[in-house]
Amino acid sequence: MANRVVITGMGAVCALGDNIEDIFIAAEKGTCGIDYADQFDREKISDVYFAAEIKDFDPSKYINKREARRLDRFCQYAIYAGMQAWDDSGLTEFDPYRVGTILGSGMGGLNTVCEQYDTMANNGVNTVSSLFITKSIINIAPGMLAIKLGLNGPCYGIVTACASGTDALGQAFRMIKDGSLDAVLVGGAEGVIGDLAIQGFNQMQALSNAESADRASIPFDKERKGFVMGEGAAFLVFENEEIAKKRGANIYGEICGYGQTCDAHHITAPKEDGIHAAKAMEMAVKEAGIDFSEVGYINAHGTGTPLNDKTETLAIKTCFGEHSKDLLISSTKSMTAHMLGAAGSMEAIFTILSLKESVALPTINLKVPDEECDLDYVANKSKKMDTDYAISNSLGFGGHNSTILFKRY
Repeated sequence: MANRVVITGMGAVCALGDNIEDIFIAAEKGTCGIDYADQFDREKISDVYFAAEIKDFDPSKYINKREARRLDRFCQYAIYAGMQAWDDSGLTEFDPYRVGTILGSGMGGLNTVCEQYDTMANNGVNTVSSLFITKSIINIAPGMLAIKLGLNGPCYGIVTACASGTDALGQAFRMIKDGSLDAVLVGGAEGVIGDLAIQGFNQMQALSNAESADRASIPFDKERKGFVMGEGAAFLVFENEEIAKKRGANIYGEICGYGQTCDAHHITAPKEDGIHAAKAMEMAVKEAGIDFSEVGYINAHGTGTPLNDKTETLAIKTCFGEHSKDLLISSTKSMTAHMLGAAGSMEAIFTILSLKESVALPTINLKVPDEECDLDYVANKSKKMDTDYAISNSLGFGGHNSTILFKRY
């Protein structure tokens, strides 16, 4: 018999705050975390002005100054959010071989790679830091969390571009469901706002070139032109329900479905009919064993690129049919911007808390309706909702489509 999987701990840091309470309150109010960027050269990089940066980040609660110097920014974010989630779970007695650590990240320590290349080019090969490799590789973040907490179960990183965070959650869910593990500390982290990543996406014409913050990240708006880069991390503790109940854990919600497909179509563009993204949603709903009409809310991938939002809308219609008109749909990227590999785990937390608090978060700055995006995107102001089931979508370069389904507990 399959195990039920619940969420017993959560932690996050992003442009909206450094804990889930403040972040969710800010999102419910429709706070925009996007501002003029400081981490890349706005004069050198033409037409890109904004990002959702974490200002005045202080990791000292979990990372001392010496340790911080040895870790890339994405890894600091991961440790901060991961330790928050672990503390929140109250999990103290466990078999260390039955607790895993999984992290999703799209680009990992890219800024460290840039810094070290510049050091070598300017000062010679012998000036490359002995910490270069460990600061830049993605799996060092879950490895550091496992070291800090003494977790001896499976520990690894997942890379599926902007679907990485959601796929990390899906893999954790499956390992607890099938009995391989009792719990998993799982999430996503990203911290690559800098000249190279920004210009790389800019060369692809993927980034917004808006000249005001309130028109920069505008998912589902007819005037959308691209996404805005965000950063941060979000972690959750997934746990076998029976064990969680036995120890009296606080349970935020239940995860009960996961769908994962590949468009096998184009290296960056989604398949325009949205059929494979629709299939991922269908798989998650069917695994949960519920009717499609029971899903009431979707936290959409909703990047604000012209093709993504149109395709995701079509995918939702394909999956849910007439019921799609009754769904409440949010793109919280309108507030956090696009956190890349951390997006899925951050949006999972938003989805779980939306169910718990019976509120659909807004898609802010949605002002100009688009006839091709004609569903209810909870424009500009949060709405009360009454549903027991919600899904979170993530789509990634390479054709990755991932959906996770949560249940109110």
